[in-house]
Amino acid sequence: MLSIPASRPNAYTGSPIDRASNRRDDADFIAQALADPETLFAPVWRSRSLMKGVAEGRPEAVLVTGAAAERLRLAGGPWAFLGFWAERPVFAVDCSAAEDPIPLLPDETAGGPVAFTDIRSVAGLLPPGEASVLAHARGLMHWRTRHRFCGVCGAGCEPRSAGNAMACTGCGAQHFPRTDPAVIMLVVKDDRCLLGHSHRFPTTVMYSTLAGFVEPGESLEEAVRREVEEETAVKVGEVRYHSSQPWPFPASIMLGFHAEALSEEIRIDPEELRDARWFSRAELRSPEAHGFSLPRVDSIARRLIEDWIEAG
Repeated sequence: MLSIPASRPNAYTGSPIDRASNRRDDADFIAQALADPETLFAPVWRSRSLMKGVAEGRPEAVLVTGAAAERLRLAGGPWAFLGFWAERPVFAVDCSAAEDPIPLLPDETAGGPVAFTDIRSVAGLLPPGEASVLAHARGLMHWRTRHRFCGVCGAGCEPRSAGNAMACTGCGAQHFPRTDPAVIMLVVKDDRCLLGHSHRFPTTVMYSTLAGFVEPGESLEEAVRREVEEETAVKVGEVRYHSSQPWPFPASIMLGFHAEALSEEIRIDPEELRDARWFSRAELRSPEAHGFSLPRVDSIARRLIEDWIEAG
């Protein structure tokens, strides 16, 4: 099986942020950055990010500064230092406690065309780097709002490292943001590839690559082979890495592969899939004409499929 390189960066990669992890425990620096009117804040409201231009099809991230940032922080949600963007400190701040956070914004935007939007609905349209910054903020705030208690003893936790870690007030255990590794693979045999239709898919005609979480004590290649066989009974031999994609929706990283099938017969696991089929390159080039659709354009699944099509 030929190695198929990634044709271009995946969505949510290419962050312009210098994470500056060495500054997270510098209390004086963090205090000064929080008070600096030029510091940028990426608001997160109920897993949505602040943007403008969405209705016009030209979305842009809206980061706030100064008094507006202070009002958002006073809403009582968690915040965290993300790093530097063009030498300006950047923080994420969660304002989900507010029923409507828009009035907390500056007067010139309070009634203007800004809205909290799901990044995934516009990721392919955002300027380079912005999707990555907003995804970083969303993923970190998701962890902060759901990790208020210690998983060891059950006591409350307090933020450390400028919101990038939590410390238990009972047993002292340190907790860090969780990212779950998941393999996602396009299984190929000759001039066909294997796609499945999951119970979770938003449409009844969408087919996508197979995927699954890596289990303890398992290599990535072993995870690819296990998941494919469990879901479809197809056996896999050679596995080649393609690329990765942060997927903080809420807390995963997708590790993409092309894999060579050693068998063709499909027996689906009905708990995992509604259907699975072999598709030719010709069918994938015009899916609507053949009665199915492909995954969203911002997904690594789509990139795995498109790069394989172009390599044929």
